[in-house]
Amino acid sequence: MDKTLRSRRKPSHRLRKKESFAGFLFCLPSAVGMLLFFAAPFGVCVYMSFAENFNISRFVGLRNYIDVLGSAAFRLAAWNTLKFNLVAVPLIMAVSLAAAMLLYGKLKGYNIFRTVFVFPLVVPVASVVLFFQIIFSETGTINNILGVFGIAPADWINSPNSFAVLVLLYLWKNSGYNIILFLSALNSIPRDYHEAADMDGAGASTRLFKITLPLIMPYSFFILVISVINSFKSFREAFVLFGAHPNRGIYMIWHFMNNNFQNLNYLRLAVGAIMIFAVIFMLVLLLFGLRRKAGDTEL
Repeated sequence: MDKTLRSRRKPSHRLRKKESFAGFLFCLPSAVGMLLFFAAPFGVCVYMSFAENFNISRFVGLRNYIDVLGSAAFRLAAWNTLKFNLVAVPLIMAVSLAAAMLLYGKLKGYNIFRTVFVFPLVVPVASVVLFFQIIFSETGTINNILGVFGIAPADWINSPNSFAVLVLLYLWKNSGYNIILFLSALNSIPRDYHEAADMDGAGASTRLFKITLPLIMPYSFFILVISVINSFKSFREAFVLFGAHPNRGIYMIWHFMNNNFQNLNYLRLAVGAIMIFAVIFMLVLLLFGLRRKAGDTEL
């Protein structure tokens, strides 16, 4: 009996080893790519951030970091980026959840609205920027509507109003992806929970705060992380719409990095990249910590 069991275990053990080796071979190209195109450049970037200049490898400690932190341009960019995240990320979470709940409730014209929300994901950046230029230019749609009511036209592109335009652009471009994720989260909630709440006479607010929000919390955490990451990837739209030197209100970290790249200031570029990585890493780490503290809700 024991021999039979051993003979059965051996093939399964060998099979697991073969499967592990096969999985390793499949992962190897991706691992090599990560090492060559991410880990190695990142290591070079860290090395350069502590060097005297691009050609001289003399170690200068934190001098480069102190110089960047003392730069008025960097402080302005850091503050504007923080302000943008504090405004845009909560907004996109709220707007996406509200839209997903309307679609989940089988709103009239459900399929049309679902297509409209997903449409920005597949539209090229140039088309998105052209669309916003038509709306917010000096002779654009918004100013024409304001003129009908006798209101003086506003400069939406080269004034403090550009911050609101950038937030709106971020929401329009990225909310569709969040809506899809929220819809998946809502569809994962068993219908029995809502039916039981209806039988108990629970109102819409009770179902929202006692059933829907707690049960989609793990998904909401993932969507929040994605939204934060996407907020740091909004440079293409901002650069094409507002240029390399926009209004001070929307001069972001992306503009600081791009301008230093064009000026071939690689030390500042390396320091800025390391600091951005550290901020994003610490932010995501904080979100994971908050998630563990709050606990996961499983269906």
